Amino acid sequence: MSFYTSLSGLQAAQTEMSTISHNLANVSTNGFKKSRTDFADVIASSVNLSPTQMVGSGVVVQANKQQFGQGNMIASSNSLDLAISGDGFFAVKPSTSSAAINYTRNGSFQVDANHYVTDPQGSYLQVYPVDASGTATATGLGSATALKLPETSGTAIATKAVTMTANLSANAVVPATATFDRFDATSYNQSTNTQIYDAAGNALTMTTYFKRETVGDAANPTSTWAAYSYVGDTPLNSGGAGRVAMTFDSSGKITAPLAKTTFDPITPAGSTASQAISLDFGLKTTQVASAFTVSERSQDGKEVGQLQGVTVDAKGVVKASFSNGDVQALGQVATVNFVNPAGLRQQGNSYWTATGVSGTPLAGTPGEDGLGEIMSGRIERSNVDITEELVDLIAAQRNFQANSKALDTANQISQTIFNIRS
Repeated sequence: MSFYTSLSGLQAAQTEMSTISHNLANVSTNGFKKSRTDFADVIASSVNLSPTQMVGSGVVVQANKQQFGQGNMIASSNSLDLAISGDGFFAVKPSTSSAAINYTRNGSFQVDANHYVTDPQGSYLQVYPVDASGTATATGLGSATALKLPETSGTAIATKAVTMTANLSANAVVPATATFDRFDATSYNQSTNTQIYDAAGNALTMTTYFKRETVGDAANPTSTWAAYSYVGDTPLNSGGAGRVAMTFDSSGKITAPLAKTTFDPITPAGSTASQAISLDFGLKTTQVASAFTVSERSQDGKEVGQLQGVTVDAKGVVKASFSNGDVQALGQVATVNFVNPAGLRQQGNSYWTATGVSGTPLAGTPGEDGLGEIMSGRIERSNVDITEELVDLIAAQRNFQANSKALDTANQISQTIFNIRS
């Protein structure tokens, strides 16, 4: 009987060492959760046996319990590296159309060739749909979808109006070259560039040149300037005139033009549609002694925004920012918890699936219903403590050696009995 008792001890110790070895092997695995081997004693008894005469029959592995304590967090420069601070799991699917869902604590996400956010195994991160403010419009795993990052945002709008507030220096002199030539810097005083857009959203450069024509004096205090504008190499004309006449009184206040100037339609190089552009200097443009400056500038065109960055807040709301200034809320990260996480079935690759022991998945939003908050730019490492595991490994080894010795002793006793001679 002692032979089988010692054998059960050997098997139990071997199972514990295997569990500890598995923990140690995954000490650097992101999102890994260690396991602990629990044992139970075995007693063979019957109703007619005195409790004082009962002898144990060994040990049995009661369970390999997973320990879902928080692992250490490490910083990352990737905003799509996510960690859950607290309870919960990320939900991922092996394909966009799959009904199967895996659960993981490994939040090392990336963008694939089709602009979906995936984990290292290529599974798709699940998010809830949200409105423009980032509030989830539906929750539950049935409404969750794979997170996809859009490449562009918005619709291109051709520039129609340009406004500019400037100061033309009262100290500027009339250029020595009388005829304006934009390629001759001596024929004008200053120039400034404004970025505008064509109908396709392509960026164009509108250059405005300022040339002083007269300087006011006591007899005639009015000063005059001419503004010449080009889009690329195309001049902007208004009623055939290639210049906008500007006048200022003795105090430097603009007296003309007091309304916007609308130029004749042009078709910019590389564009297939014509557009008419207006230029408005407003009533704040001045001519004072300080240097030439442009204090305000605006235009009503808009390019198609290109994706520039992605952020994820503590509530799991994913927002994308674009080059045209647009910010879009794309979804809210779905987080899931279980009544008994230790009952989840391990699938490898830091994946778990639900079982009858774990209970059904309880889907929610980060920071609510007992679920942890999302930490962007963080990765959760394994929760294995090397020192603790090594101490447990030594104890398991001693347990194995002791049972081995007991087994050897039982074998010697049996051999002695077999060798008895009458």
